[in-house]
Amino acid sequence: MSSNMDSAPVSYTDTHPPAPALEIAGAAVVFDGEELFSGLDLTLEGGRITCLLGPSGVGKSTLLRFIAGLAEEASGTVRLSDGSAVAPKLAYMAQHDLLLPWLSARDNVLLGARLRGQTPDIARAESLLADLGLADAATLRPAKLSGGMRQRVALARTLYEDRPIVLMDEPFSSLDAVTRHGLQALAAERLKGRTVLLVTHDPLEALRLGQRILLLAGKPAQLREVAPPAGPPPRDLQAVGMGEAHAALMASLQAAKEAQ
Repeated sequence: MSSNMDSAPVSYTDTHPPAPALEIAGAAVVFDGEELFSGLDLTLEGGRITCLLGPSGVGKSTLLRFIAGLAEEASGTVRLSDGSAVAPKLAYMAQHDLLLPWLSARDNVLLGARLRGQTPDIARAESLLADLGLADAATLRPAKLSGGMRQRVALARTLYEDRPIVLMDEPFSSLDAVTRHGLQALAAERLKGRTVLLVTHDPLEALRLGQRILLLAGKPAQLREVAPPAGPPPRDLQAVGMGEAHAALMASLQAAKEAQ
């Protein structure tokens, strides 16, 4: 995978005001007649990456949709610590790439800007695609891209939005191990200083990227905090303590699955 990352990009807070905290209070969602969670409270610390894990079907993706205002049969509040409106400051990368099939990869990255009537920054979109190893695919439509390439286009679209609040639902799940490892490092740099909630099924990914790690489990689901390893992301998988942290997190996930 080629990359333009010869020099690390500046932190979000070098060019923007500090990202606010995101506060969720009394979140309750019913899906298909089942209460996924009720009375759920959560504060995402400003400028930090929070990783969320849990058994399949527990409501991780639903929690992201709730924050984004997309969940049905939902109640509760979502607010930012600076008092500003949530929607204009939020970028959301869904589990499926949601690319428009009639647009090129580059035009899919620029879609939000064009829908808002803004002048698209073509050079920036192409630079993001190059950073993600897609320099030669900028003019290709989604049908010509593999699943992993499509997911990288969706990631480029999310990063292009340049928002302080970022929700990501398994952003690297369709990628091979080597590409995933490289893009985790790139995302950690590009997301530095933003308030991020990243859903993943991969405990090593959470341990590598999470400044805070949360486990969603139970019926109705509740949140439990898991201590992250020391050091800033992206952490070296061979670092001291990573093996023990991985074993402990796997044990917590196994217990959560057995309790479902």
